[in-house]
Amino acid sequence: MNWLSEFWASFLEHLKEHFTIGDIGEKINEAILQVQHYLVIGDVKVVLTDAVIVTWIAVGIFAILFAIMAHKPKIKPDTKQTFVELLVGIVVDVAKSFGMRDEEARHIAPMIGTFAIMITACNTISFFGVAPPAKNIGFPIAMALCAIVYVIYVSIRFVGFKGFGKMLVHPMGFMLPFKIIDILVRPVSLCLRLFGNVFGAFVFMEFLHTVIPIIVPAAFGMWFDIADGMLQAAIFSYLTIYYIGESIEVGHEMQEHPELFVKKKKEKKNKKNSTETAAGEAAAATVE
Repeated sequence: MNWLSEFWASFLEHLKEHFTIGDIGEKINEAILQVQHYLVIGDVKVVLTDAVIVTWIAVGIFAILFAIMAHKPKIKPDTKQTFVELLVGIVVDVAKSFGMRDEEARHIAPMIGTFAIMITACNTISFFGVAPPAKNIGFPIAMALCAIVYVIYVSIRFVGFKGFGKMLVHPMGFMLPFKIIDILVRPVSLCLRLFGNVFGAFVFMEFLHTVIPIIVPAAFGMWFDIADGMLQAAIFSYLTIYYIGESIEVGHEMQEHPELFVKKKKEKKNKKNSTETAAGEAAAATVE
């Protein structure tokens, strides 16, 4: 019976330590700090943060999962194939709702899906007690820059340089600096939205784990780690589609109704000629 009494004494002691609150700020600070590892390749030492390692693991798991689900599509789809096709259909429908043509919507679907899968994987992994990569500001910055570069690239691909340039000066030329500022602000908005939500949820969950270590964190984790992580992925993907649709709207209008833009140029030219003629007649009348 000695071993049983020793076991319970040790168990109660560890349980008491587990429920001892201690310095909350210090524990949260330890959780926030980045863990660095080094990959040595010859004489080169590459810094690997925990965000990079967790990203590789999370994306690798989800990539394998979706590869299994989308492997060998069938004429009569099963549940896995139906789920994947449903996700693709949602992306295509949202893209078309922003004015994209069917072929354009299907063209961006793989990239938008990649953004969504990557952010979902990296956010939801925190449910298993692993710090999400987005708590490192470098991850949201990288995602936002990739998204905005893709928006510009695919917009030019769809409507050409002329159509994209027309968007920058629509409806008037003085809008150019404001449109450029808007493009520069977009990645900042995407980055801060993703970072703020994930970082806030991470700190809150660490607080709960410190103060109430059992049951309650698991219940809140269903929202802050899983549901909120998926929601942030959906918002990021949705805004990326919105930015593409907004960038190509004027280009599509120009392709479908070129006479409207030609007419505007002619009206501007005729107005200029009329002004010059009126000025000439006024000058002649003055001389007489």
